[in-house]
Amino acid sequence: MHHPFSASRRRLLVQGSLAALAFGSGVCAAGADKRFGERNYRRATVIDALGSIGDPQPDITLESAPSERLLRDIRDSGVTAISMTLSVGSTGDRMAKAQYKIALFDEKVLTVPDVLMRIRTAADLRKAKETGRLGLIYNLQDTSLLENDLSRVATLAALGVRQIQMTYNTRNLVGDGCLERNDAGLSNLGRALVGALERARVVMDLSHGGARTIAEAIAQAKAPPVISHTGCRDVHEHPRNVFDRELRALAGKGGVAGIYFMPFLVPRGAATPDDLFRHLAHAVDVCGEDHVGLGTDGPLSGIEIDDDYRKYLREEFESRSRQGIAAPGEGPDAYQVILEYNDARRFQRLADDLVARGWSERRVEKVLGGNFARVYGEVWG
Repeated sequence: MHHPFSASRRRLLVQGSLAALAFGSGVCAAGADKRFGERNYRRATVIDALGSIGDPQPDITLESAPSERLLRDIRDSGVTAISMTLSVGSTGDRMAKAQYKIALFDEKVLTVPDVLMRIRTAADLRKAKETGRLGLIYNLQDTSLLENDLSRVATLAALGVRQIQMTYNTRNLVGDGCLERNDAGLSNLGRALVGALERARVVMDLSHGGARTIAEAIAQAKAPPVISHTGCRDVHEHPRNVFDRELRALAGKGGVAGIYFMPFLVPRGAATPDDLFRHLAHAVDVCGEDHVGLGTDGPLSGIEIDDDYRKYLREEFESRSRQGIAAPGEGPDAYQVILEYNDARRFQRLADDLVARGWSERRVEKVLGGNFARVYGEVWG
């Protein structure tokens, strides 16, 4: 899901005692007998397969250099890389908008090269980890900007785009999204796009796709695909989540499903750590621990849950409803964050909580980012 709310509404939430909470089961991560720990976290490759670096400092525009507040959050996060959406909207010259966004974020990297770097190859990902910088993986959450010209895939790849999502909720020229009543699957153009992405060494992302679209794309894929941000539909019935049969097929092709921190994990309201764990555990049971990761679908910094944020959610829901892209469960009470993990250090606390729940350190390392790093290496070469 896109997160276009203004910088004045996006601020760091001071967590206070929330940092000590675990999954709501009565177990406190701070007092647990076993934790993942700082040393393991520093060693792990940590990847958010769908996120953003929206600035938490009020009144910082997208064109501005990163604020000191954002830079501090980046350094504190311990995140190795974020697959970051280049949002281009649904109207106008979207190809030109994508090129502008690429240039804009390239400039951000140049302003703080000791903090940010671009990721184009698996070697870049390793370098980001070794140097303690945050790697930016450019992605697109829709293929509408391609129109019917698949040569644009190679153009975007040359500009640094490394992950492209086939559909966004509704029907486009390549296939049907998850909100279409009649899921017709991939079009002929969509089938051709699978090959075009593989030739350009761009990761195919099937998030927001209809079940048949996902199944057909996985069946045709030769390189491992991903579903960067989703939940398990056999745990909670929601069109943004994915059925077990498609998760198994994804794993069969070597792909990875990233579980998000979104309200679509639950029937109503915001998800809790217990809900996140339930979906993660189910995904591991279905796919195996080598095929599950994290894609928060949110900003690296925390979000202040205040009247401005609730107003944003209401206005965004109204706008998305008019466009026909709003999913069930969106609205002013559906916070797009898990409150207990609502700051830049969320992944270390999640890792601690998973170990406290009985997960092995090796499994946690894979889910934190090792699995996505493997797929990126296989596709990018």
